Amino acid sequence: MMGRKMTPTALKVVRGNPGKRPLNEHEPKPAAADGEDVPEWLSPEAQEHWPVIAAQLADAGVLTVLDRPALAQYCEAFVIWKQAYDKVLKFGMVVKAQSGFPVQSPFLSIANQQSERMLRIMCEFGMTPSSRARVAVSKPDGENAFAKFVKKG
Repeated sequence: MMGRKMTPTALKVVRGNPGKRPLNEHEPKPAAADGEDVPEWLSPEAQEHWPVIAAQLADAGVLTVLDRPALAQYCEAFVIWKQAYDKVLKFGMVVKAQSGFPVQSPFLSIANQQSERMLRIMCEFGMTPSSRARVAVSKPDGENAFAKFVKKG
C-alpha cells in the first residue's frame, strides 16, 4: 500500500482525534493480551526482555494477541543489538582488517541494523519519545505501569 500508514483508531482516540476526521468504526478489534504469556520459541535472552516491554504495552492497552509476533521480533532484535553493542564496546568501532588497514567493525553494522529494526517496531507500538508526547494518558494519577513510565520519561 502506498502513502502514509494509517493510525489505528485506538491511538487516534487516545490522542483526542487531532484531525477530527471520522473514526473507522469497522476496524478489527483483536483480543487484548496480558503480556505474561512469553513465547517459548524465543531465545532465552529475548524471553527475559519480553516481560519488561509486554507489561507496559498491556497496561497501556496497546498489546493484543495479534501483536505478539511483532513484539517477539522487537525482543529478538534487542538481544542481537545488545550482543553486537557489547562487542563494539569490547573491540572498538574500528578494527584492523587482514590487510592491516583500519575498517569499521562488523559488529557496529549489526548493531546499527538492529537499532533501526527496533525503532521501526517501536514506532508501531507508540514507544518512541515523539509518539509518547502525542498520547494523552487518561489516568494522570499513574494507576497503570504505562502512566508511571510516561511520568518518569
